[in-house]
Amino acid sequence: MNLFSGLEKFGLKTDGEMDLFADEEKKKGAGGEVSKEAEVPAEDSFLLAKAVRCAVCDKVFKRKMVKNGRVKREEPDRDLRPRFQYIDTLKYNVTSCPFCGYTALNNYFEHLPAGQVKLVKEKICENYKAEPQKEESETAPYDYDTAVAMHKLSLFNAIAKKGKTSEKAYNCLVISWLLRAQKESLTEDTPENKAKKAACAQEEEAFYKQAYEGFMKAVATEMFPMCGMDQSTVDYLLACMAFHFKQYDVASKCLANVITSASANRKIKDKALDMKEKVVAAIHKDKSVK
Repeated sequence: MNLFSGLEKFGLKTDGEMDLFADEEKKKGAGGEVSKEAEVPAEDSFLLAKAVRCAVCDKVFKRKMVKNGRVKREEPDRDLRPRFQYIDTLKYNVTSCPFCGYTALNNYFEHLPAGQVKLVKEKICENYKAEPQKEESETAPYDYDTAVAMHKLSLFNAIAKKGKTSEKAYNCLVISWLLRAQKESLTEDTPENKAKKAACAQEEEAFYKQAYEGFMKAVATEMFPMCGMDQSTVDYLLACMAFHFKQYDVASKCLANVITSASANRKIKDKALDMKEKVVAAIHKDKSVK
């Protein structure tokens, strides 16, 4: 049936049977695919370059920073590893001077006592060999290998300047989180990827262990807040890490501190209660096996 019969008087030629929505469907299908790709913004759209003066060599350089107003927070991992939509902000949690090698977590970079400046100059700057600067955009994203290397350099600097135990422990924690994220991003479709994924998992475990031991020492010797975290947050974090290493007595003690704390907020208490159920279940499971 020709739906357009009668239009001949207007000089229009119709082809009899016509699919009214053929072009629209094609456009919709093609447009759907394009729109899906367009919905995922590039990582560099979340970044900006900010000029920073090095506290050691006094030279100015630009570091990559995240536009906090643009990122959307997602549910964190059980151990509070932060997650954001479209970007891993942890990759940009470090600042490294390309001239002298001084590197630190962002919150520690600009405030460096004279004694620590001297130590960094002696133990880092004198031996540091700057890498050739790549010709790239100021907001070119870091890959995980680069981010992990920079955080390792930050940890090395923290040791050299005799930084606080908590600073070194947090460095280790962030490195383990980055390695976890890198591991999650890898597929197992090639032998190289399988080997890389296994190496990431092994290294993640090693740094996670160092972070746990470091924070255990820090809570016994330092005052709160610690690395921007209050006591309840650190207690909960330690409980998660102790649970991972099957140290259920430590996990139970830390969770009890959070649950009974008068200053802990409702959100962290709810997390602690959920974790307590997992610890109790694990303890019962261990007893039943024995």
